[in-house]
Amino acid sequence: MKKSLIALAFGTLGLGIAEFVMMGILPDVAKDLGISIPVAGHFISAYALGVCVGAPVLTLARKYPLKHILLVLVTLIMIGNICAALSPNYWVLLAARFISGLPHGAYFGVGSIVAERLADKGKGSEAVSIMIAGMTIANLFGVPLGTSLSTMLSWRATFLLVGIWGIVIMYYIWRWVPHVEGLKDTGFKGQFRFLKTPAPWLILGATALSNGGVFCWYSYINPMLTNVSGFSAESITPLMILAGFGMVMGNLISGRLSDRYTPGKVGTVAQALICIMLLLLFFLSPYKWAAALLMCLCTAGLFAVSSPEQVLIIRVAKGGEMLGAASVQVAFNLGNAIGAYAGGLAISEGYRYPALTGVPFALIGFILFLIFYKKYQFNPNYL
Repeated sequence: MKKSLIALAFGTLGLGIAEFVMMGILPDVAKDLGISIPVAGHFISAYALGVCVGAPVLTLARKYPLKHILLVLVTLIMIGNICAALSPNYWVLLAARFISGLPHGAYFGVGSIVAERLADKGKGSEAVSIMIAGMTIANLFGVPLGTSLSTMLSWRATFLLVGIWGIVIMYYIWRWVPHVEGLKDTGFKGQFRFLKTPAPWLILGATALSNGGVFCWYSYINPMLTNVSGFSAESITPLMILAGFGMVMGNLISGRLSDRYTPGKVGTVAQALICIMLLLLFFLSPYKWAAALLMCLCTAGLFAVSSPEQVLIIRVAKGGEMLGAASVQVAFNLGNAIGAYAGGLAISEGYRYPALTGVPFALIGFILFLIFYKKYQFNPNYL
């Protein structure tokens, strides 16, 4: 494995902790700042808003070397999380979370392009999956570690850890990532020209809806596992680690298969499996063994579509590759927000129903990905 790809994965590891750990430490943050948990939920929204704003701003950096852009983005990761650790009140932490989100989509966008260019011939999807692996490992180990730090010391220690980790990321990107030829400058308007064609919209729509379907269920996985499946509260941490393991394996296996069978085919199959898993979760979640197995398979599917989506958007976003790759993360976060809201509406019917609510989202996502695969996967004008 190339060390340069490991350096890029270090970055997505830090971003993964910064994004997802807030969900686990929300009560601690709310108590310390003297605010309600719903108000503290604004910190999750502020990060997502930063992701959405940071992606299009990336177009302003189109003329600079890709490695330099990565180093600037890592600097923003450090600043945002250190400011979060030192925040004295709600407003400062809200601003810090917004700053922390700014480099998220942009880092994935630039990192995906660099990973594909550094990959051996025919290994582009696998290289991108290695970069994304940091995000999955964050869910496997980083988020539980951050939650434990918040419980034992302070939630501020969690964000300080991410800020210090930024120094490690910066060092290894500087040391291990070689100079990569910058992208051809197509002008400001040229960066957005690819959006005039249907292909990228199919990918972005599939990303948002598929993730939305999964997060209808995953946002409320804790009460489902305890109230429906009958797991004890003490079992949730090891179950979340199992879910993180599914993410890691789904991402790495998908990257390897995409190079063999095309990203379009792998992404389409993964989308179909997500639909099936969500439907089975609705019916079988009362059974412990089934709930745990399906949870692992569904989270595997969630990240099995990640590297195909990143690779495909780069290939169809001619002239706007950085914006396209970053936009996938915007779609991912938009899907998270929509899914969490829709799943919340279904909870009144019971904790199994968010999974059922997610099925139509995932099904439409599958249909969009299937249309893309049939129409564009083998079209030389696009790929």
